[in-house]
Amino acid sequence: MKRLSIALLVPALMVFSAVSAQIKVNINVDLQPDWGPVGHDHVDYYYLPDIDCYYDVPNHQYVYHNGGMWRRAATLPASYGNYDVYKSYKVVINGQPKPYLHNKTYKVKYASFKGHESDPVIRDSHEDKYKRARDNHYGRRDDNDHHDNGKHKGEKRH
Repeated sequence: MKRLSIALLVPALMVFSAVSAQIKVNINVDLQPDWGPVGHDHVDYYYLPDIDCYYDVPNHQYVYHNGGMWRRAATLPASYGNYDVYKSYKVVINGQPKPYLHNKTYKVKYASFKGHESDPVIRDSHEDKYKRARDNHYGRRDDNDHHDNGKHKGEKRH
């Protein structure tokens, strides 16, 4: 009888664990920047075809190519000029760890999206699920950003 109970309990626990993990993995609306496109409950990365770089949603960092290396920073460096995250097209990338390591694939696949306007963004949405995300000003370029010799606060090499 004990073996039968354990045999029934183990699969039930496995299903519960899988469902619990699914819920944790699939919802990160509150972490998304207010310039992200609406309609996505979970985003790992955005690919930004206009400037050929990525935005790591959970870590609130851009990943861009500079000096032959992939670098990370909370905001884009001055060399990206007048790029507007609110108006530019974004590609959602999920389930691909470090998609920038496969940049050639994304660059070719989404080249035709350069210059396209963004879908509606979270900032402009009135949906309740985006209420907290509308306050996330991650990755915005402010006039008060400070740049020192091309280095950017929070920059990391990969």
